[in-house]
Amino acid sequence: MSVIAMSGAAAQSNEPALVSTRARLTSSYEEPNGKLYVRLKLLPGAKIPFTTQTYRLPDRSLLADIPEGSWVKFTSKHVDGENTLTSIHAVAECKRFQPCD
Repeated sequence: MSVIAMSGAAAQSNEPALVSTRARLTSSYEEPNGKLYVRLKLLPGAKIPFTTQTYRLPDRSLLADIPEGSWVKFTSKHVDGENTLTSIHAVAECKRFQPCD
């Protein structure tokens, strides 16, 4: 039984690699309780079409120089039951039928 507990603990200590995702910044807003959110229109993947998702913004300074409508590359984590941005920066538009790094 101790072997199972050790292997489970070892699996939990491995952090998954961060994956950057491309999207278009559609809007940002603040709820009355002070929580900041941003809406991002994700590029279609192999299994999902265009979709708009909402992410919690832990710090307003992450969006300091990024206007709405810009193309962005971001990373996120699931924190306290919400998708939360960990990083975001503006990038060049991803042209149709062209590789996007």
